[in-house]
Amino acid sequence: MSALRTRLDELIAQTDLQVSEKQREQLVGYVELLDKWNKAYNLTSVRDPLEMLVKHILDSIVVSTHLPGERFIDVGTGPGLPGIPLAIMNPEKTFFLLDSLGKRIRFIKQVVHTLGLKNVTAIQSRVEEFQPEEKFDGVLSRAFASMTDMVEWCHHLPKQDSGVFLALKGLHPKDEIDLLPEWCSVTEIISLAVPELEGDRHLVILSRKEN
Repeated sequence: MSALRTRLDELIAQTDLQVSEKQREQLVGYVELLDKWNKAYNLTSVRDPLEMLVKHILDSIVVSTHLPGERFIDVGTGPGLPGIPLAIMNPEKTFFLLDSLGKRIRFIKQVVHTLGLKNVTAIQSRVEEFQPEEKFDGVLSRAFASMTDMVEWCHHLPKQDSGVFLALKGLHPKDEIDLLPEWCSVTEIISLAVPELEGDRHLVILSRKEN
């Protein structure tokens, strides 16, 4: 068994997550591809694949039990984070991964092909210019500097009545919450336990206020 797989198993054992053999192989395969492509395309500042397991894989998959609905979009996905790990963990759900940079989308398409992910679609577009044929149950992001930017740039993406925004943040973002637009409210703030990750992590679930 590879050092990456051994390390992944150790990290997953520190959570309550149910992860199959196939999913573990796919998560390791994703890290191996990210490490390989990163040397040429500079997709992430994290250089050590063992470190990627904590900062990218575990940091993403701890969200997998908090996804309401079936159809999601990851905006500003970068090299596919958190979208690829979440798609691996939730093969019955559909994920659209959106980024404006071609090299990132090319990488994601390679990952989808190599790992055989049937539930991922990669889209190269600026978020404000993307007009989906069908709205989403959840709009995910860990890339936006502020939640205000996220909800204002992505306001057209969630389903009108039931769709939510899912923002992955570090410290409890009280200051950002205070600056949210009037039409947006915080539904829930979930403290996330990421094994061996320094610092706090929170998932903030936002929705439109009912008229």
